[in-house]
Amino acid sequence: MTLLIIVIILALVFDYINGFHDAANSIATVVSTKVLTPLQAVAWAAFFNAVVLVLCKNHWLGFELKVADSIAKIVKTDAIDLYVILAGLLAAVTWNLLTWWFGIPSSSSHTLLGGFAGAAVAKAGFGVLADVSKIYTTIAFIFLAPLIGMVISYFISLLIINVCKKVNPHKADRWFKKLQLVSSAAFSLGHGSNDAQKVMGIIAAALLVYANNAVGAEIPHWAQVGKEVGANGKSHLIIPDWVQLGCFAAIALGTLSGGWKIIKTMGTRITKVTPLEGVAAESAGAITLYLTQAFGIPVSTTHTITGSIIGVGLTKRVSAVRWGVTINLLWAWILTIPVSAVLAALVFYVLRFIFIN
Repeated sequence: MTLLIIVIILALVFDYINGFHDAANSIATVVSTKVLTPLQAVAWAAFFNAVVLVLCKNHWLGFELKVADSIAKIVKTDAIDLYVILAGLLAAVTWNLLTWWFGIPSSSSHTLLGGFAGAAVAKAGFGVLADVSKIYTTIAFIFLAPLIGMVISYFISLLIINVCKKVNPHKADRWFKKLQLVSSAAFSLGHGSNDAQKVMGIIAAALLVYANNAVGAEIPHWAQVGKEVGANGKSHLIIPDWVQLGCFAAIALGTLSGGWKIIKTMGTRITKVTPLEGVAAESAGAITLYLTQAFGIPVSTTHTITGSIIGVGLTKRVSAVRWGVTINLLWAWILTIPVSAVLAALVFYVLRFIFIN
């Protein structure tokens, strides 16, 4: 029981770190265009991060816990133990803090997935992966999410430019500064629904592992994860309310803390963003996140908004995008899953040597 509580606390700590690490995703453009001050922006984003809990619990506007269900089922929970999840979380927290320190907007989502899968494979081999197709889909969306965001934002930008080409520039700028509040709120909803659910999935997996290993012991009510069969005939996890509330609260509090180094990279170093372009980028990012959330695909909000910012930059000219910065970010994205996996495997071996043996 003690180990389970440690795992849950560490998962919520990761969720908090995810909040300030990925705060830049939803507020970088609104800060760089000076629509909101940094403090106003993080409060705005944190509020909508938290609002997602109500939407998901009531299945409003298509918000469901499909991503959490996908994460919890990535590995066979009857073949691992809590040390595997602990190792994955320790590796994910370490990599997230390192990339935050150097101002690199890497994916917290892929850090978590890489750590979870890497520790599980170290424990029981590649056969422990319950659904390899989910791993392949996640890897594919390292490239597809920013590409989709880029294409959508490019066409939204062109549409807005053509519709507003006869409007007074000063007047249009005022309009788009107000619209940025709406688009950043929409992206924050997508960020909250996608990222908080990943930690929910990890905690749900920990509760399932605890139940599998507690042979003959009574499982406390708060540690029980139920299952239900949906209309499509597939089983879905029923995640306890306290897990949902804890994860959304942690990511909202993390967002309130801000991630100023990454905000600078996202908001100014990729390309200079105007209010019009901020609306296009955030709207494109939100659309991408809503679509992937509907299909239960865990994608990176970091990758999505970066691609969207590149898309608006391309409407001006190719050279408007600082490709040197972009290529460095791409390398960080590619390396995140394997580095996190290897780090988690090493942590698991250390834990097994100290505690298990």
